[in-house]
Amino acid sequence: MYLSFDQDAGFGGEPWSVIAPRATTAWTVLIPFFNEAAFLPATIASIAAQHVPAKLILVDNGSTDGSADIARSAARAHGLDALVLTERTPGKVAALRTGLAWVRTTYVATCDADTLYPPHYLAEAERLLSRDGCVVAGAYFVEPGADQSDLDAEARKILAAARALPRQCHAGGAGQAFHVASLRAAGGFDPDLWPFILEDHEVIHRTMALGAMHYSQDLWCMPSPRERDRDSIRWTLFERLVYSATAPWAGNWFFYKFLGPRLQRRRLMSNKIRERAYHDLEGPAFATSNSVC
Repeated sequence: MYLSFDQDAGFGGEPWSVIAPRATTAWTVLIPFFNEAAFLPATIASIAAQHVPAKLILVDNGSTDGSADIARSAARAHGLDALVLTERTPGKVAALRTGLAWVRTTYVATCDADTLYPPHYLAEAERLLSRDGCVVAGAYFVEPGADQSDLDAEARKILAAARALPRQCHAGGAGQAFHVASLRAAGGFDPDLWPFILEDHEVIHRTMALGAMHYSQDLWCMPSPRERDRDSIRWTLFERLVYSATAPWAGNWFFYKFLGPRLQRRRLMSNKIRERAYHDLEGPAFATSNSVC
């Protein structure tokens, strides 16, 4: 089943009222995107190849390169139970909030539009989330073309980091999977609370107040081999050190009193995570807010 929805087209009502969830489907995969025409087909194909069934929610954050049409075509081609939404408020956090409002499954995986997921990805994430007290699962990243030795090396790193610093997030937003009830209880994705970059770490901070984050040797994903220009939007070494030192006991202070104001001064808002090549395309495409709730 496939649907596309833009609230400006006049649809109203309760989210998901047009799609009754399948009883056997425990998963939703949530993919926000902005101008990802070159990478969406391969990402969607990797979701279609999962060993467990999943609903797919794709949130177009105002693309100007035809990404939404490509997403629709790929979802149809793979016969996916998919929904394509439009969120015109710029920024990944706004797009994630819009998508989460439509989730009606037990688990949700936040995935990036330029990342590949092995067929066992959701099944392994579900194995971790089935553990007592686990509210979020984290995947490590490997480079394209990685072999088993590369996987083993990256797995050792993230597992060691998780043992040493268990109350911190060691996975990026492209490799996170949640118990939906816990994510919502923690406040979900909220651009009013956190409109900045590093939303993946901030939302994990709130979610982990309700339980643990687990990792495994077999939970990994593979970002695309694209050129990136993101040096200016990363947190500084000092900020990372303060995170490591304070997150276990002063996470609220770190994010909302320390890091947030620093990011605001540097104007590192959520929409800054977009590739620099696309920044000149922002403008009229984001003139209208499109909240689905």
